[in-house]
Amino acid sequence: MIEHNLTSSLISWYSKAKRELPWRSTKNPYNVWLSEIILQQTRIDQGLPYYHRFIESFPTVSDLAKAKEEVVLKHWEGLGYYSRARNLHHTAKYVSDHLNGQFPKEYKALLKLKGVGPYTAAAIASICFGEATPVIDGNVFRFISRFYGIDDDISQPKTRKVFMDVLIGLIDEAHPGEFNQAIMEFGATVCKPSPDCENCIFSQECYAAQHKAQKKFPVKLSKPKVKEKFFHYFLIECNGQYLMRQRKASIWNGLYEFLLLEAGKTLDSSDYPFDSTQVSLIQISEKFRHLLTHRILWLRFYHITVGEKYFSSLMNEFDLQPYSYEEVLTLPKPKSIINYLQQVSI
Repeated sequence: MIEHNLTSSLISWYSKAKRELPWRSTKNPYNVWLSEIILQQTRIDQGLPYYHRFIESFPTVSDLAKAKEEVVLKHWEGLGYYSRARNLHHTAKYVSDHLNGQFPKEYKALLKLKGVGPYTAAAIASICFGEATPVIDGNVFRFISRFYGIDDDISQPKTRKVFMDVLIGLIDEAHPGEFNQAIMEFGATVCKPSPDCENCIFSQECYAAQHKAQKKFPVKLSKPKVKEKFFHYFLIECNGQYLMRQRKASIWNGLYEFLLLEAGKTLDSSDYPFDSTQVSLIQISEKFRHLLTHRILWLRFYHITVGEKYFSSLMNEFDLQPYSYEEVLTLPKPKSIINYLQQVSI
């Protein structure tokens, strides 16, 4: 039976070929949870020093719970995705304060912890408590889709059930943690994006290997991730004249806009692209939301006035041209600016 052979072969391979990692020598849920959170969006070689750092400073979940957030963030410094660190601290305090320092033993209960998703919950439940819940991550999608030739789009939620049904039939109920770690390790070290088929114990049975279709799997047809950008526009006014410029080489090529600064969500006067002591701020608009195909723009408008001399200086420095308010209304502009002008009275 293919399923039985695959399962036993995977676990046998893992016992001989697995990488020696500190969290694999324990079934302590704190250690396993900590490692899984650190390794989200992070390579093992990058995350390993952070794991050691946390375990050394916070050997138990109660130690982590007692730490100040700024100390936790300092330990996390350089790892990125700082929401993971905040969720880590939040969950440590919750487990310590409300669960008597004991992690839940079941998959569904683990999912209720902040920052713990299906993959992490399945890993903890199977490795630490022997619950036969399969893990699914990119490594697992890749290996299973190649082995069986599953060409369903993994970006679709319904596809997860297809893979879960396969994995439920594969998982060793007596050793679910070993199986989950084995399949993750195999996908990470052998059935990689550029697979090592020559050293793969399944190459003779693998659909993708036999059809030379490794690059086809897994199938992912998702749309590009929507990105957010923050635009800060400056309406620079002097004697009823406003400075604008014509956009070049962009999606708004040929349209007119006010002086633009792309920055973070908020802006201080010290962030202005000019000498803030030379201007008078009249009004800062509310935040405007503008949708593009694969992008969300957040716009804010700053109406300022300046003297004639500095007005001319800004014209030269930023290649801007003066227009009366009536001209501003008639010039071709991005819809986001049009919407703003329709809602304000300058």
